[in-house]
Amino acid sequence: MKTIYKKLFIFLLLLPFGALAQSIKGTVTEKATGQPLPGVNVVVQGTTNGTSTDFDGNYTLNNVKKGDKIVFSYIGFKEVVVDYNGQATLNQGMEEDANQLQEVVVQVGYGTVKKKDATGSLTTVTTKDFNKGANVTTENLLQGRVAGLTINTSGAPGSGSEIRIRGGASLNASNDPLIVVDGLPIENATGAGSTSFLATLNPSTIESVTVLKDASATAIYGSRASNGVILITTKGGSKNLSVEYNFQYGSGKHYNEVDVFNANRYREMIQSRYANNAGVLGMLGTANTNWQDAIYRRTDFVDNNVSVRGNLLGFIPTRVTIGNTYQEGLRLTNSFNRNTANITMNPTFFDNHLKVRVNANFSNERNRFADGVEGSAIIFDPTQPIYDATSPFQGFFEYYTTGTDGNGNPQYTLKNAPRNPVAQLLQTHDRGENNRILGNVELDYKLHFFPDLRAVVNVGFDESKGTRTRDAAPDVVATAGQNGANRFGTHEYTESIRRNKLLDMYLNYNKTIGDFVIDATAGYSYQQFNAQSRLTGNILNPDLPDNFPEENTDTPYTLIGFFGRANLTWKDKYLLTVAYRRDGSSHFAKENWWGNYPAASLAYRISEDFFKDSKTISDLKLRVGYGITGQQSIPNDVYQRTVALGDGNSQYFIGNTPITIAIPNRLTPSIQWEETTTYNAGLDYGFFNNRISGAIDVFYKVSDKLLVDAAVADGSNFSNRAFQNVGSFTTKGIEFSINADIVRAENFKWNVNFNATTYRREIDELIYHQDFPVGGNVGGTGTPGQVFSEGMAPFSYYVYKQLYNEAGQPIEGAFADLNGDGIRNEKDKYIYKNPDPDVTLGFASTMNIYKNIDFSFNMRASLGNSVYNGVNAAQAQYGTIQQTGDALYNLPTNVIATGFTTTADVLLSDYFIEDASFLRMDNMTVGYTFPNFLKDGGSVRLSAGVQNAFIITDYSGLDPEITGGLDKTIYPRQRTWLFGVNFKF
Repeated sequence: MKTIYKKLFIFLLLLPFGALAQSIKGTVTEKATGQPLPGVNVVVQGTTNGTSTDFDGNYTLNNVKKGDKIVFSYIGFKEVVVDYNGQATLNQGMEEDANQLQEVVVQVGYGTVKKKDATGSLTTVTTKDFNKGANVTTENLLQGRVAGLTINTSGAPGSGSEIRIRGGASLNASNDPLIVVDGLPIENATGAGSTSFLATLNPSTIESVTVLKDASATAIYGSRASNGVILITTKGGSKNLSVEYNFQYGSGKHYNEVDVFNANRYREMIQSRYANNAGVLGMLGTANTNWQDAIYRRTDFVDNNVSVRGNLLGFIPTRVTIGNTYQEGLRLTNSFNRNTANITMNPTFFDNHLKVRVNANFSNERNRFADGVEGSAIIFDPTQPIYDATSPFQGFFEYYTTGTDGNGNPQYTLKNAPRNPVAQLLQTHDRGENNRILGNVELDYKLHFFPDLRAVVNVGFDESKGTRTRDAAPDVVATAGQNGANRFGTHEYTESIRRNKLLDMYLNYNKTIGDFVIDATAGYSYQQFNAQSRLTGNILNPDLPDNFPEENTDTPYTLIGFFGRANLTWKDKYLLTVAYRRDGSSHFAKENWWGNYPAASLAYRISEDFFKDSKTISDLKLRVGYGITGQQSIPNDVYQRTVALGDGNSQYFIGNTPITIAIPNRLTPSIQWEETTTYNAGLDYGFFNNRISGAIDVFYKVSDKLLVDAAVADGSNFSNRAFQNVGSFTTKGIEFSINADIVRAENFKWNVNFNATTYRREIDELIYHQDFPVGGNVGGTGTPGQVFSEGMAPFSYYVYKQLYNEAGQPIEGAFADLNGDGIRNEKDKYIYKNPDPDVTLGFASTMNIYKNIDFSFNMRASLGNSVYNGVNAAQAQYGTIQQTGDALYNLPTNVIATGFTTTADVLLSDYFIEDASFLRMDNMTVGYTFPNFLKDGGSVRLSAGVQNAFIITDYSGLDPEITGGLDKTIYPRQRTWLFGVNFKF
């Protein structure tokens, strides 16, 4: 009984102290940038009472008493200890610790590695480093941020990009990198109704992107890694409840036009040149129309994202994100609308021995596509109106003649003239919808009886279903028949289904034995791709056969891989990585199914031996690497299928019964994997406690067994061309990157990031050792203006050398007789420049002023690249004013400088190859954060900025960023003013 009383007495004594225990909340941020830090440990010193910050840096710590010491710790940052004096909110900034930053973990293929232990060439960009602004697709987050990575994005909303790592590695096959989302390699193919294969991913769900550049880093992906690998990791769940809402609005417009004659100057020019030609003068109108202005509009951009993180059912860290992105294109009818839902769950079981990660992404993408009408807008007569009340084509001005048929019905005959570009846009309804499910389930089990060994199983699935419908009414000029009584509209329909299934299984062994660390991985991968499509053509056309539509099922193909990698570290300064993958692909004949891809890299941490006590040099690591990677991405019709069924236009009719015929495909039984061998040497450096850090890399790539679509001997195949393994080419270059904290004062912090890349590509061998013309349709004529030639860069320009008079003006039709035979012909062409830049540059700056104000910008530059101005080459000649005689055509004002009259005499002149170097300011953003907007520590950030702020260039065309180097008119990039609000609570 006395014992009970004693316990009760002690309880009553302690009760007041228990009553004093309180809860505190707060946000942990990075001092240098003000960005929230997720995963920070917040613990009461000397106890097990603790928690961690969620993705937004928020935390709640319970049972805290006055006098306790609160410890904030996080890998890569200095530990902070704060006395607790009863405050309800405790916000904390943390400073980077250069020594600990080396412990940061980065993604590699099938696993992770500490940053300090990386031996290959790779760059990781995380949330706090992503580009700001109107980032509609994932790749926009990286533009200009990574040495060796170039991204060229069209002006169309949600459009795909040309992504190149170190220039690519192929001539005729794909140069796109392999993209892996949460361990699932995705197919670089766009389904019906979608704008691009990355458009369905919501960039706000991305946690980090790692770019693997050399073969020692990419060989683990074997047959698909010649062009580099991009690993995308989405954001995970959190135990603490937090909500974030992000809203962004933008208003855009076009800011540049091709310089053509306005209506008044055009009339003056026509009246001067055709003063005595009443017929031509009578074709002039009375309007004043800027057709380039007419086809464009002011645009709206709206982006909404809501994210909720918390502990589902009390033990499942979960993140749910719902988003909507709406972007209008400059063309009058073009728009992109994406709805997304994302859920991530990452619970652990069995005392953290089993880690589970579930990712599921759903997107609904709705688009209205718009035809490219820039060419028509450039050449359309500016003296003609947009609308004509007497026009039978929905009141739009068009060139036509009127009459009647034999039955007295009205008949409208279209003239051989350009179409009204505004009518083309407004009268065509081209709509698409695509639904996509992308996700995976990963089980990571650390064996209870052997904790050094982990077993990982990753199951992934990617399916997209899309449709696209194109309609135009009967009275739309683009579909009008010659006889008004028989005119019909158009209704074209396409649908597709694409599926991608993955199974990865691997074991990872990690063991430290004295000074020796072993990290070994071995596994198996199975992936299958399927695609089906169905299209109709114009079902309103009575001349089409009854059995239209037609269906097509692509031959499914399977990839099987066996892979292994070992990372060996001795004394924390000598590092060796070896990797090997054996890949099998059903794309090839049985005897060529398999390819082998080895890689090895060494690293030596010099600073550990020679600069261990240095206050200047804090990190110095030398890396060398070698590896072989593959390529098998060529058109599907070159693989195993030897016979295909004819479509609706390839049939025999027996009476009224259509008979589908079998058409033999070209045979390619002997083609093999294309291979790229890469050598890389790099130096990672850090100065002043890693306040300044970066890397220098030198690389050399050799691509062999090039997959080339080349001519074959007559009668040897079912086509005069077939894919063959012939040729090789090399790429060599240098990359440099630097990251520096310029200022680290209390009220002002300034961080900059700069990178530079230079590379040269050269063709070593071609089939038959002959030049191979490429880059057709120069100036819209089908004339090849580029060439593959041994000893030269791919896609070099192949043109005539222009001659000039004493005044420096080009002489029409006068070219240098380079072979000296007195005749101007194909033999006088020469190779002159190429689209590759001499150097690409990226620069990003982030400033934090007086803690709550932030200002950032990022810019890019390309120096030494050239573009063939096909617009001027095809249209800037006085002779094009009357190309057909049925209408007058406008001209680029470049014709004033040249005086050229005939397109045929100047089309392939080197005069039209221009320096397209540029400096582009991609984004500028300023923001202000209210850190304690709510009582519980919620924050609000207001921001404003401009996308595509300015560009500096000498190029005379619309834009110097031209994919492929041939400017035949492009979808222009818009300038957008942005306003944003971000709530966190």
